[in-house]
Amino acid sequence: MKEPEKKFSKPFSKNQLKSPFFIIILVAIVLATFQIYSVGPITKNVSYSEFKMLLKEGRVETCQITSSLIRGNLKDQDSFDAQKGFVTARVEDPDLVKELETQGVKFSGEYESPWIQTLLFTWIIPIAIFFLIWRFVLKGMGPAGGVMSFGKSKGKLYAQDDLKYTFEDVAGIDEAKEELSEVVEFLKTPHKFTSLGGKIPKGVLLVGVPGTGKTLLAKAVAGEAGVPFFGISGSEFVEMFVGVGAARVRDMFSQADQKAPCIIFIDELDALGKTRGINPMGGHDEREQTLNQLLVEMDGFDSNKGVIIMSATNRPEILDPALMRAGRFDRQVVVDRPDLNGREAILVIHTKGVKIDKDVDMRGIAAMTPGFVGADLANIVNEAALLAARREKKTVGMADFEEAIERIMAGLEKKKRLINKREKKIVAYHECGHALIATFLPTADEVKKISIIPRGVAALGYTLQLPTEDRYLMTRSELVDKISVLLGGRAAEGLIFGEVSTGAQNDLEKATEIAKKMVKFYGMSEKLGLVTFEQENRSVFFPGNTGKNEYSEETSREIDLEVKKIIDETYVATKELLEKKRDVLIKIAEILIQKEVIEKKELQEILEKEDKEYVRKDEEKLD
Repeated sequence: MKEPEKKFSKPFSKNQLKSPFFIIILVAIVLATFQIYSVGPITKNVSYSEFKMLLKEGRVETCQITSSLIRGNLKDQDSFDAQKGFVTARVEDPDLVKELETQGVKFSGEYESPWIQTLLFTWIIPIAIFFLIWRFVLKGMGPAGGVMSFGKSKGKLYAQDDLKYTFEDVAGIDEAKEELSEVVEFLKTPHKFTSLGGKIPKGVLLVGVPGTGKTLLAKAVAGEAGVPFFGISGSEFVEMFVGVGAARVRDMFSQADQKAPCIIFIDELDALGKTRGINPMGGHDEREQTLNQLLVEMDGFDSNKGVIIMSATNRPEILDPALMRAGRFDRQVVVDRPDLNGREAILVIHTKGVKIDKDVDMRGIAAMTPGFVGADLANIVNEAALLAARREKKTVGMADFEEAIERIMAGLEKKKRLINKREKKIVAYHECGHALIATFLPTADEVKKISIIPRGVAALGYTLQLPTEDRYLMTRSELVDKISVLLGGRAAEGLIFGEVSTGAQNDLEKATEIAKKMVKFYGMSEKLGLVTFEQENRSVFFPGNTGKNEYSEETSREIDLEVKKIIDETYVATKELLEKKRDVLIKIAEILIQKEVIEKKELQEILEKEDKEYVRKDEEKLD
């Protein structure tokens, strides 16, 4: 058998040879070698007694006396091992000078000044060590780490060859693409607009929830226009050193001016552009200085050169008004959640490099993922591919996509978790209560699956409901039906077992939240009337009351009573409906305990057989 060829790596790379430590070691070796060869070959170390003997014999010709050594030359080198020079350690000898004079030896002393050693060991060496440590610490801070590079912009410049994204790679946000296509025209043919006296917009603010593709859209604009792209996060401007952020803003605009036409993209603008003066503990001076410098730079640079600033945020309500005025971020483009057609187009893009089975229905997957953004859909495709690979399949099938959706929505299955029979029975009736209420209420979403297999952190079972279409408005009756479905599990437990468990905690939280919004935000309370108690400065994309209440304690009590009234009345109606369908509830629960999972088709067959009043909901075909 042929022995494999051994490969020897080089002892030092080019970067190691250029390192300061390697250079210092090399210089030290050279100096030590020079010292050895400059002294060693022509001198010989002798003891002081031998020196005295040579002196008495008259063989010493000259000598030089220092504070620690005596160096000298002999008259005859043949009798002294062919070496004429010698050196010995000096010993306190008061008769040495007399003996030298008696023997006629030419001698001299040497004055040694300690200032060289003091300068070397007190200043030069410590400063050199400190400089080396400081250099390596700053080098570890990143590519821009250096003594004079704090004020350099950390923005990453993407050349045109690196920008491989175009509008064809962006789907589901057609309105935003149409709005930004005009920006592409500005960058491609600025004279077309400036010749008529128009000015190119300075700033474009992309607003939307996380994952909708704001950064991708900005890169696609640069790719379509064929211009360089500066990408930086808002948090990278602000540092612990005062003035660094403002310096980085100046440097960024200076670089952009040299690369014009180009695009500057600031991601997460809210980290930099929060409203000034809203912090009750005092403003962050460094952040406000950075924001002020950004405002000044946006006013100062000439937009007709083709430098356009694009920013992205999901919290536009906290941005400083000075950023939003005309002449700075002139345009706001909403990058919203994709609709059904948009989700289907996004899935088509993300599945280009995936081996898809013929039975996969992209339209059906899009219908099962309402409210999902582009990042969520990409995650679903990836999870489905991983599941198919784990099962050693050659293609990704529809079942893999459905399992991926369930995993993201409900969590990972925990089939090995042991649950006692009584708890399993309680969970089964709980989930069947949800399913029956959702089935018999006209406006509730259809039930796709009932399962008592534990998932996620604390879910012992779940009922999967999927809407057949996107909804943008909801009536009061639809909201009440949602609350009823959430309370169906608790009502079923109380009806069958005569007592309730802790399994409805999450259901009660969601039901209470819907009831609060009905009273406080939507004006759906007859007693409180058409009044909204919504916070003035709440988030557009993350609604919720997180601030201080701006109403009296009496009004707060009335709100609580109205919320409780909605919950109580809905619970009574839910329990009455389950009492009416008690036999069907027991039948479905018994089947669920045996099978652990009931799919939509099987549930419909059971209801058609056991309940004469059951009528399937109209299934609208998705065109």
